[in-house]
Amino acid sequence: MRPVSNPLHALRTRLADLGDRGRKRSPLLRQIPERAVLLEWAARIGYGARGFVFLSAGLLILFSAFDWAGEAVGTRGAIAWLGEQALGRVWLLLLALGLCAFVMWRVLQAVFDADHEGTSARGWGVRASQAFSGFAYAALAFTAFRLLVGEPEAQASAEVTHSREQAAKVLELPFGDLLLVGAGLAVLGLGITNMVRAWREDFTEYLDCSHDLCRRVSPLARAGYMARGAAYLPLAALVVIAGLRSDPTEVTSFAKALEAMERQPAGPWLLALTALGFIAFGVFSFIEARFRKIRPPRKLKPVV
Repeated sequence: MRPVSNPLHALRTRLADLGDRGRKRSPLLRQIPERAVLLEWAARIGYGARGFVFLSAGLLILFSAFDWAGEAVGTRGAIAWLGEQALGRVWLLLLALGLCAFVMWRVLQAVFDADHEGTSARGWGVRASQAFSGFAYAALAFTAFRLLVGEPEAQASAEVTHSREQAAKVLELPFGDLLLVGAGLAVLGLGITNMVRAWREDFTEYLDCSHDLCRRVSPLARAGYMARGAAYLPLAALVVIAGLRSDPTEVTSFAKALEAMERQPAGPWLLALTALGFIAFGVFSFIEARFRKIRPPRKLKPVV
């Protein structure tokens, strides 16, 4: 009895065969780089797009902390702000495409194990984190595409309303208050995880640069992850309070949570430190765009 072939595998084989034939017959097609090279370029563009988002958000938060600009914003607010500038639609399109490239790289890492993390408990943990990151940046890319066809200010102002509507739907469910508290604790866990990574992880492990350069750029990554983790804490507290009080109006956006931080004693200085951390993370993302070890999988086969 003949074994049944995998249709997806057969399709990939057929496409690869057509590509090889086309390269042999067409000088123009021979100029197109190999798939691995294209995937590496896309990943590096993605890291650059991520760096641009965090650098923009960090600068806007810093300006807000010292009353040099308007209200504090998060990463989505930074994307909306870019859309309001000269050639804003062009910026949004380029940024959306760059973020899509980064999401594609996250898929290669999480599903196809591009970083060779393996299937141990630690490997699954790293890949799950990469998958979660991919969903988050997919949401940012969707925001950028949506702003291309809408009004940036209207989209940004609707974020709080949308968050409260979602919280109200959760509260309508059985044990909705506990579910909302759990969501807040999950956000808290995300923040703590980033802060723990800031202290424990070797961020130069994936960089292909000299020992001296790696030693110099490592503090940027630590400051960035520490700031990202700390920035989640006010939002987590507000979501937990909303669950305890069964009041969806307590829920807010990431940007509004930063404003709540600013209103605390020494708040502007805390906000400024968060901004500097975001800027550091953006700069480190640019360094990753240049020096990160990008090893696209030879075969697009999920690793389980």
